[in-house]
Amino acid sequence: MLPEIGKVDRNSFDRIIFPRLGKKDSSVLIGPQHGVDAAAIDIGNGNVMVVKEDPTFGLPVLMPHFGWAIVHICASDVACLGVKPRYMSICLLLPPGTPDSTLEHIWKEVDEECRKLDIAIVGGHTGVYPGIGYPLNGGCTMIGLGTSSQLTPASNARTGDTIIMTKGPAIEAAGILAYQAEKELTEQFGSEIVKKGKDYFFQMTVVNDALIAAPFAHAMHDATEGGLLNGVYEIAAASNKGVTLYEDQIYTPDEINLICKYFNIDPLTSISEGTLLISASAEKADCIINELKNNNIPAWEIGKITEGEKVFIRRNGNREELKPVLTDPFWAAYFSTLGGENG
Repeated sequence: MLPEIGKVDRNSFDRIIFPRLGKKDSSVLIGPQHGVDAAAIDIGNGNVMVVKEDPTFGLPVLMPHFGWAIVHICASDVACLGVKPRYMSICLLLPPGTPDSTLEHIWKEVDEECRKLDIAIVGGHTGVYPGIGYPLNGGCTMIGLGTSSQLTPASNARTGDTIIMTKGPAIEAAGILAYQAEKELTEQFGSEIVKKGKDYFFQMTVVNDALIAAPFAHAMHDATEGGLLNGVYEIAAASNKGVTLYEDQIYTPDEINLICKYFNIDPLTSISEGTLLISASAEKADCIINELKNNNIPAWEIGKITEGEKVFIRRNGNREELKPVLTDPFWAAYFSTLGGENG
């Protein structure tokens, strides 16, 4: 059974998609697999092309900054492989009746963010189609060029590596919910907490995080659906390693805790585009954290890659098996705001 919303689950992917990937080609260095953010293709002489394709679900709350979200969400996955994004094409789908001003606003924002990130828009498709409730990125393709030695896929973690987290968990969940339920959250917690929550919206990117960490990292992964715990699990599983993750080392900002508590969702398993997970040798960990902090990106050590089991040690000392997150709690919280029912 497929999920009601969100990415296809691991079992469906393994059963339906993974066995049917077209012609095998030896130039595909990194292809579709759990936890790996983009593909890498050998283009000769040690050079690689990194390719990512992603939709952007047109949540109404995203609309004022939809162009920003399209560029950063897709560019982040190329950067997670250690390569700077360079080219983009996009399939932008619009519902009937969309005014020119809406398309112009989205496109101006796409153009501005691409200029900031040095990305050239090289093609795509833009059209109006029935059956669409609001503008939709039907598929953005992002391409970067680099060398094979630069690659930092989630599958490249090594035993003894330190796991580093940037910014904190539930970045995307807190940022979107702070906008979507601004009135209710302000009544509950005050405007300062809500403002801090809304500020996370524009932290839903790991482009800078990843490009700063890449020269020192073995593996990187953006904690998207299933949040921090799912992201750490995917790194360990993709690398055929164990992991020990420590809850008491995971810093969660107060405003994120309050927003998640209001909606009765776990910040550790809630969608967190913008949280970069880095696996790097213990000797490089301090260097990475310092480089990130020098660029105003907070970061913390939260665990270790091991040869053993996948373990999550709770604050009270209890040891739990770290498992994939089957259902991201953010979606139910978000849709409850559309129906006027919160928490």
